[in-house]
Amino acid sequence: MRILSAFIPRPQILSLRRFQTNSISTIHASMDPTEQSLRQSLSEKSSSVESQGNAVRALKASREANPEIDAAIDLLNKLKLEKSAVEKQLQSTITSSGNGSLNREAFRQAVVNTLERRLFYIPSFKIYRGVAGLFDYGPPGCAVKSNVLSFWRQHFILEENMLEVDCPCVTPEVVLKASGHVDKFTDLMVKDEKTGTCYRADHLLKDYCTEKLEKDLTISAEKAAEYKDVLAVMEDYSPEELGAKIKEYGITAPDTKNPLSDPYPFNLMFQTSIGPSGLIPGYMRPETAQGIFVNFKDLYYYNGRKLPFAAAQIGQAFRNEISPRQGLLRVREFTLAEIEHFVDPENKSHPKFSDVSKLEFLMFPREEQMSGQSAKKLCLGEAVAKGTVNNETLGYFIGRVYLFLTRLGIDKERLRFRQHLANEMAHYAADCWDAEIESSYGWIECVGIADRSAYDLRAHSEKSGVALVAEEKYAEPKEVEKLVINPVKKELGLAFKGTQKNVVESLEAMNEKEAMEMKATLESKGEVEFYVCTLGKNVSIKKNMVSISKEKKKEHQRVFTPSVIEPSFGIGRIIYCLYEHCFSTRPSKAGDEQLNVFRFPPLVAPIKCTVFPLVQNQQFEEATKVISKELTSVGISHKIDITGTSIGKRYARTDELGVPFAITVDSDTSVTIRERDSKDQVRVSLKEAASVVSSVAEGKMTWQDVWASFPHHSSAAADEQE
Repeated sequence: MRILSAFIPRPQILSLRRFQTNSISTIHASMDPTEQSLRQSLSEKSSSVESQGNAVRALKASREANPEIDAAIDLLNKLKLEKSAVEKQLQSTITSSGNGSLNREAFRQAVVNTLERRLFYIPSFKIYRGVAGLFDYGPPGCAVKSNVLSFWRQHFILEENMLEVDCPCVTPEVVLKASGHVDKFTDLMVKDEKTGTCYRADHLLKDYCTEKLEKDLTISAEKAAEYKDVLAVMEDYSPEELGAKIKEYGITAPDTKNPLSDPYPFNLMFQTSIGPSGLIPGYMRPETAQGIFVNFKDLYYYNGRKLPFAAAQIGQAFRNEISPRQGLLRVREFTLAEIEHFVDPENKSHPKFSDVSKLEFLMFPREEQMSGQSAKKLCLGEAVAKGTVNNETLGYFIGRVYLFLTRLGIDKERLRFRQHLANEMAHYAADCWDAEIESSYGWIECVGIADRSAYDLRAHSEKSGVALVAEEKYAEPKEVEKLVINPVKKELGLAFKGTQKNVVESLEAMNEKEAMEMKATLESKGEVEFYVCTLGKNVSIKKNMVSISKEKKKEHQRVFTPSVIEPSFGIGRIIYCLYEHCFSTRPSKAGDEQLNVFRFPPLVAPIKCTVFPLVQNQQFEEATKVISKELTSVGISHKIDITGTSIGKRYARTDELGVPFAITVDSDTSVTIRERDSKDQVRVSLKEAASVVSSVAEGKMTWQDVWASFPHHSSAAADEQE
């Protein structure tokens, strides 16, 4: 993947920053018409109140008659009431339109409090006051994560017959130099000029604009529109532009109010050295993809030298975030699951595209973003046919990602696929889409699906000198026009000296389109700007430095650099959004409190089933042990609760962990099975209990099937238990 959320100049690093950008979408900057009208009205009412207040003071100063002063005061009070009413309307509009944060923050706090109290995750090194951006998964959190990754392997690696690899986290510098990370994997940082405390510059500007929009009702409609414009385009600001805005708005260090330094780039990778001498520089990998790219040649041969094929990797990645926040959404160590699907650039069709072509879901093409429209439901097949999605293989993976996320439990109405705008895409990318999930933080980028063309393999081929290419053998020799690129090394050596090799390799690696465009420009202008990826900059190529032509040759095979379609999953982000989507509350039986419930699908629930003896006696406890043994034998995770608390409290405890089923042992021959969401209960024989739970948990049956097949536990008994 190129670089997601933690997670950059321009074209190249924009791709390097996946899962790293703030990922709370601010695509369209125009203001809601109602909000704009109310802000204008509030401005007018404020002016009227101020004018009338001045009039009252003037009347009092001139000692006018009491009736006249009283009338002026009555009018002032009326205007104040009107102003107050408009303020309330505006606040309500801001909150309901999604800009208000109070309701979202309250919901988020309820979720996070429950997650930490029930040990889904907690801050790392807590007894030493913790370290920002590092978290420990507790037992239920580990189980959810394990279940998500297990389903990811089944859904992608097994079903698509992918090649799984596991590469080291420590990566030599030369690898990340070739990929562009060493030079461009940066965020803009500012420092408190007195204390030296560091902050992400764009976060400070975003927080300032957001707070003004949400809490300052006195700003004019024009100023509000300006703040929204800033939020929409701030990712494109240069260091100078970002610094100018920070100074224009008078933004200071949040903790001390001290002045801030000018923004400057900070590389987000953790640097280390390999070996005791310290002579081999390295980094903790910021993504897992590079391990796949550098192993392409061996994987290609392992796959019988056939395309297409996909390689996948699940592993830890590291990003030294400047100011980690938003819990699991922005952390310094996290789990990525990445796929690199290698395909012939001349044939990006997919044999299984018809399996997903009829899916309809929320899509947000760039044209709709630019014109201020909202995401809308589109048929995936039509989106590919019309060219909205670049090709079938990219479309196929978009559809598979949609199925993966919705089967996990992500609400399909709060999931959208947003196409990258032109200014977000690297120059080499053919098309990029992000799966964004709506949470209390806004729309969060959780999966990036990109057609990265052949950039990555070419970059590593140039840097390593090893050809990372594929072959297509012809049944009969073909006469083809062959592109011939002859760099004039003497002229290039005079012009570029020590970097001549980099320029020569980049010229020789051009594809036909790039080369013929260069040839035309050189013939018409005599000079062209050329980007050398291993140098990370443009150089000037003159007509006498390279010869480009086409020659007819007979060939027995075609040698080419494969394109890469890359789905990249931020597992922690997906899991956090899943927590929010599955969280709810419901009243207790007495109605005196709200009980927390995680409505996880059985697929990802940390524990599939709990087993309760209704009362503490040896007979019921022996039956409980029998059921436990049978559940273990069929691979169903479960928990036994033999505490003396009421059965209702035990249900509430497991509902808060998201356990979908509870077996209550109230007889030595039969038991009840309770379903978490409906609280419905059925009675089954002791011997059938484990197999019924196993069938539902593994998706072989639905709860509706169980409800139709077994006697219902009487509502009176169920009420008594709960």
